[in-house]
Amino acid sequence: MKIGILSDTHTKSGRARRALDHLLDEGAEFIIHAGDIVKPEHLEELERCGRRYVAVYGNNDAHLHAFHNRYHLVQEPHYFKLAQTRFKLMHLPFYMSPDTEVVLFGHTHTFECDFKNGTLYLNPGEACARNKPVSECAMLEVTPERFDVTYYARTLKQPRFDAHHFSFERF
Repeated sequence: MKIGILSDTHTKSGRARRALDHLLDEGAEFIIHAGDIVKPEHLEELERCGRRYVAVYGNNDAHLHAFHNRYHLVQEPHYFKLAQTRFKLMHLPFYMSPDTEVVLFGHTHTFECDFKNGTLYLNPGEACARNKPVSECAMLEVTPERFDVTYYARTLKQPRFDAHHFSFERF
């Protein structure tokens, strides 16, 4: 299963849309937003994208509580199972214990992909390009044997995302 992951869209709707569109174009079957959604329009884009999705509240999302029942918003840490794999989703990297197979987080605005003792820790970076002139997102492909991660980065004003691949054998 291909899982598209983005985080930290903040107020940059165009960049958020381009990242989401890219993940969909690359075959994402499920979308995860790792928080700091900020704008209700970003939730509407997730709802309209035609894929199942989940989005976790970030530290800048308290105002979105008014939309809690309208969208698939969850509080952190959120545990769920997808593709026969246990996930933990959060925005703030406070719950980094290896109690699932995949730990997804945002907040730092920095891409991170680390596999330790059978747990994949993944932060897709910042879609908003706030801390650097690069918009980022990631794709996680889950198979029974492997976790394949593709990190996508698009320098602002460039037409396409560059891809970097990481692969980890599941225990």
